[in-house]
Amino acid sequence: MRQSAILQFVVSLVVLSVVALAIPAHAADDASGIAAARQRGTLVVGLSYPLPAYVAGVKFRTPESPESRLSEALATALKLPLGTPRVSAVNVAQALAAGRADLMLMLVSEGDPAPANVALLPTGYSAGAMAIMRSDTNIKRWDQLKGRTVCLSQGGAYVGKMAAQYGAIEKVQRAPADTLLSLRIGACDAAVLDDTMLNELLKLPEWKKFSARLPVTSRQNLVFAVRADDGATITYLKQQSASWASSGFWAALKKKWVNNVAFEVYLDQNVPDCH
Repeated sequence: MRQSAILQFVVSLVVLSVVALAIPAHAADDASGIAAARQRGTLVVGLSYPLPAYVAGVKFRTPESPESRLSEALATALKLPLGTPRVSAVNVAQALAAGRADLMLMLVSEGDPAPANVALLPTGYSAGAMAIMRSDTNIKRWDQLKGRTVCLSQGGAYVGKMAAQYGAIEKVQRAPADTLLSLRIGACDAAVLDDTMLNELLKLPEWKKFSARLPVTSRQNLVFAVRADDGATITYLKQQSASWASSGFWAALKKKWVNNVAFEVYLDQNVPDCH
């Protein structure tokens, strides 16, 4: 009788242990990514450079990267409010595992391996560094930026790289409009921004005088980073990216970026172009 009771107790402990091991995994899966966002009532997208909070009276500025716009589009599709904490790409696996973000948007170079336990999904956007200058510039190669002033945008992918790789003197501005305005008034020898957006901007006639450019370098893809075991979120993001690709979303985004930035430069340019 006593042995039977002990055996039954041991079996019960084993069953409870199996259940205990199974519950966290199931709960984590249910609470991951899009599911967690819906349960919480807020989509949390980690960004390497969240936009500063808007301050009344401060001029609006269009950011360089479409990260914020993509986050907003995703939140709109899910009909959820949006949160965008700062998350470093170096810490993306830890942030996702700890639930500090439902997913992250990050730039990766071709061939870069995904962090452990993280799946990387293309958004459809890629960009490289493009330097534009006055059409009469004597700068013809990237290495000729040494000792020259290069304007970049705060939070941009190329901040720090121009100085490290080419010995340029970096002048970091608040946003693309400020970077491009500095180029127009002669405050820098070159402006370096995403080629995907600059190629569209340079189609405007008012930018003909600043159409000299250097070959694109440092190309990267903007990707969603999610937990590798979060199949539901991976499927959803693949569908969303496919929808953007087929709906004209990217063409509209680039057109809006160019129109906004060109208008912001126009409004602030109160001195003639440098001659």
